[in-house]
Amino acid sequence: MLSSLGNIVRITELRSKLVFTLLMFAVFRVGAHIPVPGVDPAAIEQLFASGNLFGLLDLFAGGALSKFSIFAMSITPYINASIILQLLTVVVPALEKLSKEGADGRKKITQFTRYGTVLLGFLQAVGMAYGLRTAMHNPSFFNIIIVALTLTAGTVLLMWIGEQMTEKGIGNGISLIIFAGVVSRLPDGIGIIIQYLQAGTISILNVFLFLVIAAAMVVFVIAIQQGMRKVSVHYAKRVVGRKMYGGHTSYIPLKVNQAGVIPIIFASSVLKFPTTIGQFVDVEWVRTVTSWFAWGSPLQTLLYVLLIIGFTYFYSEISMNIPDMADNMKKYGGFIPGIRPGKPTSEYLERIMTRINLVGAVFLAIIAILPNFVALLTDIQGVYFGGTALLIVVGVALDTMKQIESLVLMRHYQGFMK
Repeated sequence: MLSSLGNIVRITELRSKLVFTLLMFAVFRVGAHIPVPGVDPAAIEQLFASGNLFGLLDLFAGGALSKFSIFAMSITPYINASIILQLLTVVVPALEKLSKEGADGRKKITQFTRYGTVLLGFLQAVGMAYGLRTAMHNPSFFNIIIVALTLTAGTVLLMWIGEQMTEKGIGNGISLIIFAGVVSRLPDGIGIIIQYLQAGTISILNVFLFLVIAAAMVVFVIAIQQGMRKVSVHYAKRVVGRKMYGGHTSYIPLKVNQAGVIPIIFASSVLKFPTTIGQFVDVEWVRTVTSWFAWGSPLQTLLYVLLIIGFTYFYSEISMNIPDMADNMKKYGGFIPGIRPGKPTSEYLERIMTRINLVGAVFLAIIAILPNFVALLTDIQGVYFGGTALLIVVGVALDTMKQIESLVLMRHYQGFMK
């Protein structure tokens, strides 16, 4: 392990990428502690301490939301804009054409995503500033707009930092920002557990059980994230000019968790609408209906699981164009042994993906609702572990390690992962 780390340090390019990434992390953490002007941070922290629907968002923001800093919205508007553009690419022919134009088309879609980030960020910032106006020193219209512009500027700055990390650092910058936000909350979680131990609320046995469950969840997530079904593909020999092509065997890697963390984000966003409305509408029947959708309630948990399963199938369907995949295989002389090229191949792959998606959907549903059961089993409240955060941390860590591995192997050193 030490020799592998030494190989990383000796590569100048990789060393500079790591240093740049760490510097951007430092900028992100400093910005998470710069408060928005005109807001009382103590009132905001009291509001979050009482528990509400922004707890998970605060986890992704690395505590910036509970401090109501300039990075309070984190990179969430960018993620929403990216998902919306990805969905529109399937629906809108002009965007679909752009996505197939190579680097120039992707550059234009990226530009649209930036515009969408600014628009969604400003709308979210206005709603957030208005909803938390009780924590402002002077909740006038002008001050609400100033706060909204400050929050939007913070999100745009984070978007730029993420893009710079992708270009000049290691891994995907946007994912690494979320990763840094989640990991930065780890010391707070340890502090809460220590306070519980000192107060006698929990015992060492509770902590040991929590650690065992956490380790098992991490192993489970890694196994599923790395799992795939390899569909063997044979390519027939063909002569083009004086050269012979084909005659080899390859495979199509169909991942078990093809949709990633997006179904959980979709499902949680949909279920947040009732609770969000309930916070701003002071009517008895609205509060009653809102209580049915409270986080961890039976109805909320059941709908959460069903929405995750539905969105997993939906997103996998739009992200993988299996008929095009089958047509391309037929065009280049590829075939699956025992399956005729063309439509039979497409139907065969569809059947495989339907079964794999079921496993992936159940996996995502289990991971999403596990934090509720972890708290019940261990009696450790206020320490969020699992769900979206765990998927992001494990997924980003694996992808970053793979990129480091490839850069190390390019320089003829022994790989980091054995």
